Amino acid sequence: MFPPERLSVISFLSGTVHRIAADHLVVLTYGVGRKVHVTPDTLAGTRHGADIDLVTTLVVREDSMTLFGFGTEDENHTFEVLLTISGIGPRLAMAILSVMGPDELAAAIAGQDATALTRVPGIGKKGASRIILELENKLPKFAAAAPGPALSFGGSNQQVVDALVGLGWKEPQAAEVVQEVVSDLGADAGTSALLKASLKVLGARK
Repeated sequence: MFPPERLSVISFLSGTVHRIAADHLVVLTYGVGRKVHVTPDTLAGTRHGADIDLVTTLVVREDSMTLFGFGTEDENHTFEVLLTISGIGPRLAMAILSVMGPDELAAAIAGQDATALTRVPGIGKKGASRIILELENKLPKFAAAAPGPALSFGGSNQQVVDALVGLGWKEPQAAEVVQEVVSDLGADAGTSALLKASLKVLGARK
């Protein structure tokens, strides 16, 4: 199999959000729309027509070139480190960063917490233990950063369901959990809060 190659051809992207999908944005820059795969938190923190700045990594395969974007340098660095681990491709690396941020991942690695990693779809206990072993001393201890304000917009419940489906859960299961979380948190809960609570519920049911 042709190994993925990471290129710094596009290392930063600044533009306007032209379209929002379940796992990516189309960012308009100088009349050109660029498809950028992002985490659910990034999706939850923007809206159509908003200005956005993303730190990016371009992953090149034999038959594709895929751009991945992140809100911080820490997220982007963690994504690139994850890609150095055998068996972790871009999709799984994004799933990991969708469930836990760089600080939480670094803490799980430092604390040998395999259970935390099993919250990620597609990672079992054996895989989590291997990831911890391979990531030891590769991740810096990031200082906790204050979260930015989450911007919510119409259709947030369906957006959360779409994000969960993009992470590997079946749509009926995702929809059921989101409905439970909305009942607990209230209809006014933001997209980011709904997503995090849903991931917590789904992780506990694995």
